[in-house]
Amino acid sequence: MTICLRHTTEDDLDFVMEIEQDGANRPFVMLWTRAQHKACLSSEDKAHLVVEIVSERTRVGYLIVAGLADASNSVELKRLVIAEKNRGYGRATLRLVKWLAFTEWGAHRLWLDVKEQNFRARHLYESEGFVFEGVRRESNKTEAGFESLVLMSILRREYEPNEPVARSPKVAV
Repeated sequence: MTICLRHTTEDDLDFVMEIEQDGANRPFVMLWTRAQHKACLSSEDKAHLVVEIVSERTRVGYLIVAGLADASNSVELKRLVIAEKNRGYGRATLRLVKWLAFTEWGAHRLWLDVKEQNFRARHLYESEGFVFEGVRRESNKTEAGFESLVLMSILRREYEPNEPVARSPKVAV
């Protein structure tokens, strides 16, 4: 299975909204309106990307990165949402994002925040070299109350490219 990333188009927004609202994803995503997603498509500081399986041209997720114009070369993985779990799409996508951040975008630091109770994502990020930096306690207000966010990052000097990605990245951004 080889995945690729491509820029999200307005035609993809129904898919984006659908998987963001899906019961398996909704508790872990800070939900955006369609207008927010649409505005992100033309941002110079952000990239809104669709994750596809190359051989099938099937969409399996999307991601948003921010800070592409950051003077400190600090890129944020703002969101990574995958429709089907336990298929390796999230890990493969994260490896592509790391490759893009450090190889193409010249990042010094790739960082993210993840909801404290999102153990699946936290495990993935840790296994891919992200380091725990701290907790923003009860910083996110939801319908159910306040949630804490775990801050994690990886620095360029800590990045070790995955061999298949480094040899042949499948990126159309």
